[in-house]
Amino acid sequence: MKLKVCGLTNLPQIQELASSKVHFLGFIFYEKSPRYVLNSLNLEEIRAIQHEGKVGVFVNESLENIIHISEKANLDFIQLHGDEDENFISALRKKLVPQVQIIKVIRIGQPSADELQKIIDNQPSAVNYLLFDTDSKSFGGTGNSFEWNILNELKIEKPFFLSGGISLENIHQLSKINTQPFALDINSKFETEPGTKDLLKIKKFKSLLLKED
Repeated sequence: MKLKVCGLTNLPQIQELASSKVHFLGFIFYEKSPRYVLNSLNLEEIRAIQHEGKVGVFVNESLENIIHISEKANLDFIQLHGDEDENFISALRKKLVPQVQIIKVIRIGQPSADELQKIIDNQPSAVNYLLFDTDSKSFGGTGNSFEWNILNELKIEKPFFLSGGISLENIHQLSKINTQPFALDINSKFETEPGTKDLLKIKKFKSLLLKED
């Protein structure tokens, strides 16, 4: 199972995570987020990071801005965390260079399994990965997890990331998910403050994740 660390803002920490072979580095390009990366780093600094799993997180951003940021920061993945529809995603796919892949977030609040299944089934083919996260007005970073058991009621054919309140305390519950996530996405449970990660906790989590595998 792969690991994504999201909400990164601190360059020395990013470089350490990259050297420790964290698979995905998440940068939030949403101005309302306390982890808005452009308050700390510029696009040239992000571009210079040598890593093949740089993920740009966007929330209802314009097509033009996503393309601009993707090219200038040399992103490998675009994560759509808002209400982007099929037309938007299709248009984005046409404008992105082919090697950049798309992750579409499905925010889980209190929907039925049938409703979630419809959302999953209606994702366009341009989406390479799904990401399941806890629904919130702030579009993530709540530190709260949804009821993971609902995933066992779904047919999920695309590889998916699991996010939302993942911690050292609940990692053992992953074994209860029938279709295992492609990757885990950690954020606020591994911080000393928004955007500043607790690298020792992440290292411990990585070692526990290897044991779970």
